[in-house]
Amino acid sequence: MRDEHTTRLAIDGTLDLHTFKAGEISSLIPEYLRECRKSNIFQVRIIHGKGTGQLRRGVHGVLAKTPGVKSYRLADETGGSWGATLVELHSGEAADY
Repeated sequence: MRDEHTTRLAIDGTLDLHTFKAGEISSLIPEYLRECRKSNIFQVRIIHGKGTGQLRRGVHGVLAKTPGVKSYRLADETGGSWGATLVELHSGEAADY
């Protein structure tokens, strides 16, 4: 039996996925975005790395299904390029999860 542990993340609008497993993102991302919204953070950067693109595709798949996500796109050169995704969240009632 694996010991369950809770990882505390700073809710600052940047989620670095380097320390997480791909199977954890489907619950981690919506939860993090929910906490960002509660903290009135509506612009979020998710760092997934460049690698093979598998994690990026997974992140984008989760974002496409997450209520409250207004839009998302790859970052520009100053924000991590294709190693990071920028997410814009809805504010108010449109963001209900």
